[in-house]
Amino acid sequence: MTNAAPREADRVLALDVGDRRIGVAISDPLGLSAQPLETIERHGNETAVARVIEIIGSYGVVEIVVGIPYGSQGQLTQQAQKIERFAKQLAAQAGVPVVRWDERHTTITAERVLLEADARREKRKLVRDKMAAAILLQDYLETRKRRRADQGDEEEPRSDRREDEDRE
Repeated sequence: MTNAAPREADRVLALDVGDRRIGVAISDPLGLSAQPLETIERHGNETAVARVIEIIGSYGVVEIVVGIPYGSQGQLTQQAQKIERFAKQLAAQAGVPVVRWDERHTTITAERVLLEADARREKRKLVRDKMAAAILLQDYLETRKRRRADQGDEEEPRSDRREDEDRE
């Protein structure tokens, strides 16, 4: 994990990567809150990575969080391995750090939020992925904030979240 705090205008991007779609969320410039941004239709890694790189340039992104659906014991599932390959390709081309973040249940949580909001089925399908990315990003931002607040403590705060970072 990077120890340097982001500058005031830096943004963090989160990706909820699926086989057909990638949900995208972005932080506010202060890195306090997450907003759903868009859903990328996935037609192979190359076009998806190219779109993410466009977003990085447009929004001044300094870090990318990729959700990894680890198994119940923290192991890499078959889907997690696919997403890991995507994350490595992205890290090689993005020019910013790529952090892996445990995203178990974000899509389920997003679906629940949309059901509670009484969103129609067609609407849920359109926003579920980017909503899952926003939930993932908000979790990451809050954990990062807690860690920074506790930085003076002798012990690193425990988290059930797993994070790994690539920098190319």
